[in-house]
Amino acid sequence: MHPCAAMATGSHHFASCHTKQASGQHRSSTVSRSPSTTVDLKSGLEECAVALNLFLNNKFTDALELLQPWAKDSMYHALGYSTIVVLQAIMTFEQQDIQNGISAMKDALQTCQKYRKKCTVVESFSSFLSRGSLDQMTEEEMHAEICYAECLLQKAVLTFVQDENMINFIKGGMKIRTSYQIYKECLSILHLIQKNKVEQQFFYEFEGGVKLGIGAFNLMLSLLPARIIRLLEFIGFSGNRELGLLQLREGASGRSMRSPLCCLTMLAFHTYISLILGTGEVNLVEAESLLAPFLQQFPNGSLMLFYHARIELLKGNVEKAQEIFRKCISVQEEWKQFHHLCYWELMWIYVFQQNWMKAYYYSDLLCKESKWSKATYVYLKAAILSMLPEEDVVATKENVVTLFRQVDGLKQRIAGKSIPTEKFAVRKSRRYSSSLPEPVKLVLPALEMMYIWNGFPIVYKRKDLSENLLLTVEKAEATLQNENSSDYSVDDECLVKLLKGCCLKNLQRPLQAELCFNHVIQSEKLLKFDHYLVPFTLFELAFLYKSQGEIDKAVKALETARNNYKDYSMESRLHFRIQAALHLWRKPFSD
Repeated sequence: MHPCAAMATGSHHFASCHTKQASGQHRSSTVSRSPSTTVDLKSGLEECAVALNLFLNNKFTDALELLQPWAKDSMYHALGYSTIVVLQAIMTFEQQDIQNGISAMKDALQTCQKYRKKCTVVESFSSFLSRGSLDQMTEEEMHAEICYAECLLQKAVLTFVQDENMINFIKGGMKIRTSYQIYKECLSILHLIQKNKVEQQFFYEFEGGVKLGIGAFNLMLSLLPARIIRLLEFIGFSGNRELGLLQLREGASGRSMRSPLCCLTMLAFHTYISLILGTGEVNLVEAESLLAPFLQQFPNGSLMLFYHARIELLKGNVEKAQEIFRKCISVQEEWKQFHHLCYWELMWIYVFQQNWMKAYYYSDLLCKESKWSKATYVYLKAAILSMLPEEDVVATKENVVTLFRQVDGLKQRIAGKSIPTEKFAVRKSRRYSSSLPEPVKLVLPALEMMYIWNGFPIVYKRKDLSENLLLTVEKAEATLQNENSSDYSVDDECLVKLLKGCCLKNLQRPLQAELCFNHVIQSEKLLKFDHYLVPFTLFELAFLYKSQGEIDKAVKALETARNNYKDYSMESRLHFRIQAALHLWRKPFSD
C-alpha cells in the first residue's frame, strides 16, 4: 500500500481512539492527579494525543490547559505543550508568538532532561550500541532522548522561521548538532530493537518520533543553499531530501501520535516551502493524498482547511480556494492570528485576479490586525493602491505617498538583522522620500511583489489570469516608452521586461519570453538601483531552457546567477530557489 493511502489507517487510529476523551475528559485528567504524582509514560502519551486531537479540532485553549499543569513533570506534556505553542508561532510568524515558542521550548528541554540517562548521550548510546544490547537504557529514557531531540529540532525550526538567511541557524549550530546526533543514535537504537525483536509497549511512538526527526532534519538541511550546506557539512551535517520525505511518509502512515505532525510537515513542504523557497513545482497528488484522511477526520479543523485551500489554489481552482479560506476564517474565533494567514492568502488571490479593491481590503486588515511585519503590510497596501485609478484611491481616503513614506519607520530588527522582505520594501519606498523634489512613481509594484513571493507559478494553470496580467504589463510598458527618462527609467523598463517574460512563459510563448529576459541581462551595466533583476532573470531564463530540454544551458544559467552576483535584494531567497532547482535537475552543485 502507498504510504499516503496507508495513512488513512494511521490517522484514523490516532483520531478515533481519543475523540471521546477530547470532548470533555481532558479537564478531569488534570484534576484527578495530586501535585506530587509523577506522570508515567503511558499517561503522558495518552494525554498528549488527546491534546493534539483537541488542537486539530480548533480547541486550542483546551489543549493547552490539559498539558500545561504537568509540563514541568512529564516529558510528553512538556513536548505537547511546547509543540502547540511552536505550531502557533510557525503559522502566525508573529515575533511575540516566536518568543513564546522559544520560552516554552526552554522549559520543555529542562523537563525532558530530568528523564534522560544520567550520563552523556554519546557515552550511553555508544556503550550499549557497541555491545548490541539495550540493557543500558529503559524505555522511558529512550523516549526522553527523542523528546529532548524534538525540542531542539523545534528550536531550529523557529530559528528557520525567524531568520531566512540562516545566520542564527549556524550560530546555534552546536545545539542543533546535538539534536541531529541524538536522532542519528535513536535511529541506530530503532534498528537494534527491530533486529533483536525487543518487545516494547510504546515502540510505535518511539519509531514515530525517530521518523519525524530524521525526516524533518533531512528535509530542512536539503533546502539550504550550497554555501551553507558546505559550511554545515564541515561540522557534521548532511541533508538528503528523498530520505527525509520517505521517513516522513512512513511516519505519517504509522499509528504514532506524531503521524499528524509528519503529515503537516510534508504539507508545509509541498504547499508552501516549495513555492517560496523552491521552484514552484509542487507534488499536489501526494499533498492531496496526505491531507484526505485528516480532512475527513477534522472537516472543520483550521489547519486542514487551510491546506485544503492551498492545494485548490495550486491546482488553479482559485475561486474554490477563496471559498475554503473564508470557511477557514469562519470555523473558529479563538485563534485570531490564524485569520491573518487566510487574509494574506485572500489578498494574493485578489492580486492574481487584479481585483485591486478587494486586495486592498485584505491588505488593510493585515495592517490593522497582524503584527508580523508592519513595514511589509503597509508597503503592500500602498503597492496595491498604486494599481488603482486615482479616483478609486481617493474613495479609500488613503494617501499612497504617505503610506510609502511610513515604511522605513516600521522596519524591525530581529537578532540585530532586518527581515529581507522589509529591506526590499524600504529600498523601493525611497522613491517617495520627502528629500526628493517629487516622488518617482513605482511601476507595477503589486506585480513586482507578486513576483518576489513566487506568485507567477501559481497563476500558470490559469491562462485567463496570465493573459490579463500580460495586458496590464504591456500597458505599463507602453506608458514607460512615452515618458521622459529619469534615473529610474532603465530599472523600470527591466522590471517590466522581467514581468512580461514571466507572463509569456506562463502562456507558453518561449521565444518572446526569452527576448524579454535577454533584454534585462544585456542591460545589467545600466541598472542603478534594482540589481536583483539580473540574477532573478537568469533564474527565469534557466527554467525556460529547462522547459525546452536544454538542461546544460539551464544549469549554466543557474550557476551564473548563484556565483556571479551578491549583495542584492532577496539574495537568500534566490539561493534557496537555485538550490531547489539544481536538486530537482539532478545536477551536483559546484563552486
